[in-house]
Amino acid sequence: MSTTVVIVIVIVAVVALVVGAWVVMRRRREHQRAEAEGIRDRAAEREFEVGRQEAQAKEAAARSRAAKAESEIKAAQAEQLAEQAQLRRSEAADSRSELDMEWERADKVDPDSEQGKQGEKREGADPGQPSRNP
Repeated sequence: MSTTVVIVIVIVAVVALVVGAWVVMRRRREHQRAEAEGIRDRAAEREFEVGRQEAQAKEAAARSRAAKAESEIKAAQAEQLAEQAQLRRSEAADSRSELDMEWERADKVDPDSEQGKQGEKREGADPGQPSRNP
């Protein structure tokens, strides 16, 4: 074999290797492009569902904030009503005490009442009931 033939065979072999490597790389890139396109297609299909989930999450958060605000308002109203009830109980107790004192004073002044005759306070009277004679 002559040197020229060996050089030609080496050049052909190198060219074949280069062409083979180029073909393999090209096929690999095409495969990667196809794979990337498939991934993008699947992502695009899920985009709507994820958007819907995000919208539902925002809506649930808004409902939660509204419910919390409403409960805080109700709690404040309940606190106000409790304060009003306590004030009215206190006023009623004061009024009951004043009324009982009036009944006792009337009984002391009345010469026909037991207290008026004895000058004593009636015993056994229910403090929740008016202390008047029937």
